[in-house]
Amino acid sequence: MTLEWQWCTLRDLPAERWYTVAAARQDVFIVEQTCAYADLDGLDLNAEHLIVWSGNDLAGYLRLLEPGTRFAEPSLGRILTTQAFRRTGLGRELVLKGLQRAHERYQGQALRISAQAYLVKFYNSFGFVVDSEPYLEDGIPHVEMVIRS
Repeated sequence: MTLEWQWCTLRDLPAERWYTVAAARQDVFIVEQTCAYADLDGLDLNAEHLIVWSGNDLAGYLRLLEPGTRFAEPSLGRILTTQAFRRTGLGRELVLKGLQRAHERYQGQALRISAQAYLVKFYNSFGFVVDSEPYLEDGIPHVEMVIRS
């Protein structure tokens, strides 16, 4: 399986490719998780997007937000692997590449995420620590987590 890793902004991405990403986000975060929420939240236009392609198929995705966008710190979000690529280690590799980019772009700054509560151990394995009380976001239990540089 050959994977192509692509960092881009929306301005760099052909409409067909963005449609593939938006459809995958919808499938994972809205349909699979039975959670009606506004995925297109206005933050994508200024984000950096890491997209993992297997040919024309989307394998994984995340977005990197600059400081002051969602949190005071830079943040990663909308992290997903598509069904065919789960349990392959791709999710771990995706987060590592996101962390690397964030540390390159925002040297010396902490990084904050809003993590679904069931993924706390996964994010702990990268060095993230819980930094909030549990809360509901779109009906799903979440916690804020932070990793310091």
